[in-house]
Amino acid sequence: MNSPEYLDKRQVSQSFGRVAARYEQWASLQKMVGEDLLERLQWLKLVPQQILDVGAGVGRLSRALSKQYKQAHVYSVDIALEMVKLGHLDAPRWFSKQHFVCADGAHLPFADDSVDLLVSNLMLQWCNDIQVVFAEFARVLKPEGALFFSTFGPDTLKELRESWASVDNASHVNRFLDMHNYGDALLQAGLSNPVMDVDRFQFTYSDAKQLMRELKHIGAHNLTAGRSRSLTGKGKFQAMLGAYEEYRSADGLLPATYEVVYGHAWGKKPLSVAIPISQIGRPR
Repeated sequence: MNSPEYLDKRQVSQSFGRVAARYEQWASLQKMVGEDLLERLQWLKLVPQQILDVGAGVGRLSRALSKQYKQAHVYSVDIALEMVKLGHLDAPRWFSKQHFVCADGAHLPFADDSVDLLVSNLMLQWCNDIQVVFAEFARVLKPEGALFFSTFGPDTLKELRESWASVDNASHVNRFLDMHNYGDALLQAGLSNPVMDVDRFQFTYSDAKQLMRELKHIGAHNLTAGRSRSLTGKGKFQAMLGAYEEYRSADGLLPATYEVVYGHAWGKKPLSVAIPISQIGRPR
C-alpha cells in the first residue's frame, strides 16, 4: 500500500505535459533558481564534454548550459513527453549539440561513467525515493564528474500546508525532504564531498486562490496518493481560505514561502585496495 505522500510518476508526467505550452510563462521561481545554479557553476574548473540536465522541462537551463559550454553535448531529460517535444521545437537550430530525451531520472538511458556534469533544477521533489535517484546519478557520473542540483525543502508552501491542516487530515500539499536527508542520500549513493545550503524565497498574493492557480499553471498542484479523490467541499475550502487569512501582512498581501535546497557533489571515488607493506616484495 502506498503512503499518503507517494507520487504516481504517470500522473506527474501527465500533469507537466498538460502545462508544457504555458510553463515558461508562469515558472518565475524555477527561472530564478536555475540562474542561481548557473552562477554556482562559475567556480567549476571542470570543462565538461557531456552534460545531463535532468528534469529539464522545455530546456531553458539546457540552452543556457549550451551557451556556457559550447564544446559540450547537452542532454535535456524530462519525464513529460510534451515538455521534451516543445523544448526540441524551441531549440535554436545552431544548438546542434543539444539533445532531448524523455526519461525518468531514476532510470537514465546513459552508460556508466559517461557524464562530466549533471544538473537538476527543482526536480528531485517529484521523486519517491531520492536514494534510488542519487544512485542513478552516481552510476552515470564519471568519478571526476560533478553534480549540481536544487530542490524544495520542508518549509516550502508551509502557509498553505498549515491552513489545510487546520481543516482536515488529508494530504493537500506535496511533501518535501529536509536538507540533511539529501546530504545523507548523496553519501549513501557513494558521491563524494557533498555540500548543501539553503535559501528562502517569499512571494505574495492577493488571495490564496491566486497561489493555487499559479501552482496549477506550472503542473505543481497536489499529486500525492493521500489527496482527496472527490471534490473538496465548499465548506472545507472556505475554511482553508479563512485559515490562510491569518498570514495576511500589514500591506494586505498573503505570503507563500519557498525553501530552496542547493547541493553539489562529485562522482564516485574509485575503489582502492589497501595492501600491507609486509606483503609488498621484490619480484622473483
